[in-house]
Amino acid sequence: MQKTTIYRKPMEMKRNLTLLAALMLIPTFTSAQQWMKLHHKYDGVRWNIPIEVGAQHFDTDNRQTLLQGHFTNKDEVEIMVPYSIQSIDSITFERSLSDEEKGHNHYRCFAMYIDTENQNTVSKDDWTICHISVDGMGEYSNLSGTARIKGRGNSSWLWYDKKPYKFKLDSKSKLLGLSQAKDWNLLANYRDVTDMMNVVAFETARYIGMPNTNHTRFVEVFLNGEYIGLYQLTEKIEVDDNRVNIDREKGVLLTLDQDDGPTLSPNKYNNFFSKVYSLPMAIKYPDEPTAEQIAHAADEFAVLENAIKAHDYKLVDSLLDIPSFIGILQLHEYFYNVEIDAPRSIYLYKDAGGKYVFGPVWDWDAGFDFDWSNMYTGHDFFSNYKELIYGTDPYRASGASYKISMFFRDMFKNKEFVTKYKDTWNSNKDSLYLEPWIKIEKYTSELMKGSYSRDLKKWPVYGKNVSAEIARMSEWLQNRLDYLTTVINNYPEGDNNTGTGEIDIVRTIDKNVTCYYDRGYSQWGSIDIDKNTVKSLLGAQSSSQITLLPLNADGTDGTNTAAGTYGAWFGDNGNTVNYNNNSHVFIESNDMWSWSYGCHPSNCRYGHTHTVTMQYRYNKKAVNVVVTFNIE
Repeated sequence: MQKTTIYRKPMEMKRNLTLLAALMLIPTFTSAQQWMKLHHKYDGVRWNIPIEVGAQHFDTDNRQTLLQGHFTNKDEVEIMVPYSIQSIDSITFERSLSDEEKGHNHYRCFAMYIDTENQNTVSKDDWTICHISVDGMGEYSNLSGTARIKGRGNSSWLWYDKKPYKFKLDSKSKLLGLSQAKDWNLLANYRDVTDMMNVVAFETARYIGMPNTNHTRFVEVFLNGEYIGLYQLTEKIEVDDNRVNIDREKGVLLTLDQDDGPTLSPNKYNNFFSKVYSLPMAIKYPDEPTAEQIAHAADEFAVLENAIKAHDYKLVDSLLDIPSFIGILQLHEYFYNVEIDAPRSIYLYKDAGGKYVFGPVWDWDAGFDFDWSNMYTGHDFFSNYKELIYGTDPYRASGASYKISMFFRDMFKNKEFVTKYKDTWNSNKDSLYLEPWIKIEKYTSELMKGSYSRDLKKWPVYGKNVSAEIARMSEWLQNRLDYLTTVINNYPEGDNNTGTGEIDIVRTIDKNVTCYYDRGYSQWGSIDIDKNTVKSLLGAQSSSQITLLPLNADGTDGTNTAAGTYGAWFGDNGNTVNYNNNSHVFIESNDMWSWSYGCHPSNCRYGHTHTVTMQYRYNKKAVNVVVTFNIE
């Protein structure tokens, strides 16, 4: 790289004045010299802070404490260089290298410099304006520009001194060879002494073909001039051309997450409990969903839930990308990520007219048999490779350490699913450890050159040796792979139920109404149904495509025994019956959307309760809405 030295520190006592004078004497430079680099030393290492220039002039004011260098960058935008003058030893100017001249070794550890406006503290609540520089070290292009930064994470932000961050560049940029975007995450990995748990999970997910899997770049970060340690730079999970690329109008990105769902975030506008399995869910895209979009997302997801609950392989396969579902299940078991029990950080998305797809994978430092007994301060992993999340029989949770939601387990009752699950594991197992671990060794080899030691010096983890922990991880993964191969191949084979793929119950709507036994037929209460909501749920364009019929208590079709076009008399057991054949309550109407109800004056008594079911259908297949009425 062609360099021109502008200043080098002559004497410690004259540094400030000499550097400032040197800056004011900088001549006009050519557009080929596009980078100014500020050099400083930390822990015996020379670090380079790149600032993109390519300007026709460079000027300073006479403040002594900051390099208040105001200049026009290549986009003709005036910006300020906010770096402490006391830390700068020298300044050089360099031309940019072409892509062909760069090394592209992404396993190296790079350097990132973040300086906030007025040296403000970074919080989790509000965005803080900042300037970010990234030294590509000849492997990738440098980055220099304005951004906003804030804290991120839940337990990692609350429990640990080493904080994780996210930042948003003011303009989309490629970063260390990764695709253009504005939003990025800096994972602290403080709990994980190896810094490799998220990395090995990402690399394994990529190996088995999980979609949109994140990448890793390691960076050592300086915040407002202070070294704050080793961080894993990775993409934010979001809808974008270079991330989860789905239809902006009709696509949806969801997460199954206790923290973001109604359980722990009851005041958020974007979450709900799923209708069948009561999973805590949040909508990540659209960014600001309307109440109608939230209701629609819940109703659509219930389509999938009921198909899973019915163990209907054909129907599940039409709604869900089964390989990604199997992938997310196997990754959680392989890495013993017990947060699937909550659940937390399980993403899935659905494109317009497409299937649900699980991914991208996220958040793996709660796996690897983490010792939760000292979770607030501990760094203890890899104790037992034989613990199981799903057990030796996932459907019944036999031998399981956790009894996770049946949403993740119900399909293990289906023979075709179990067969595919076993085949998937066996096709990957021979390289499931080997292929990702080749990459882990390349990362750790680079980090052993000083990054690990500087990070531990800043954030001591007493009693832990990085090399020993990496060796323990390697041994644990190999042992667990062998153990799980035996366990999975001995799963019960399941029932031979391929399903019809036709009937899919979406939603149960409870309507509570009161009948008075002493008023008999004359009370004629009214139940009104929102026609547009039902049509939307069914995907029907007009009422003529929809049918309405009564159901028996076991869900089979009942008989219309009432006087109107729709409805029936129901007995005390919830089945449809003829009038006076132990008939208790009735639904009756000539209007599909407005029903009358009442009770038999002789057969009903005070305190009796009944549950009866009416069902809307669209062409007698595809999607059905079940409407349940509880009548007292």
